[in-house]
Amino acid sequence: MKKLLIIVVLGLALYALHERNPSFFKSFTEQSTGSDQLLASAYENRQSNIQVGGSGVVVKILPDDLLGSRHQRFILRLSSGQTILISHNIDLARRVDALREGDTVEFSGEYEWNSEGGVVHWTHHDPDGRHKAGWLKHNGSVYQ
Repeated sequence: MKKLLIIVVLGLALYALHERNPSFFKSFTEQSTGSDQLLASAYENRQSNIQVGGSGVVVKILPDDLLGSRHQRFILRLSSGQTILISHNIDLARRVDALREGDTVEFSGEYEWNSEGGVVHWTHHDPDGRHKAGWLKHNGSVYQ
């Protein structure tokens, strides 16, 4: 009963927020669409070294890359249908331990073109402070 009450109250609060500011929810959709369009354009034009952000659903978790700096790797499907590889340096940032296929992950990092959709790396801080910091967000936690 408590859960139902919480869901109803949350639903009413979201409805009231939408009534007061209809563009609030629209901005989230536009942001996702905008980042998907940027990534699609970068892929189509074979561009690299572009700072990007967005979100996607984990469709495959790959083994860690252990050559050189260690990287956690997984593939996200964007809302546009494009897939991208996330290569997250786990020597500089915490591993996303609870990651599962079907989870949503938000990201900020640098895009590098490849024929399979591209790679986003630099999803961490730069200890030397020369590169824009990236990050991953999963289940409310930020990995940087």
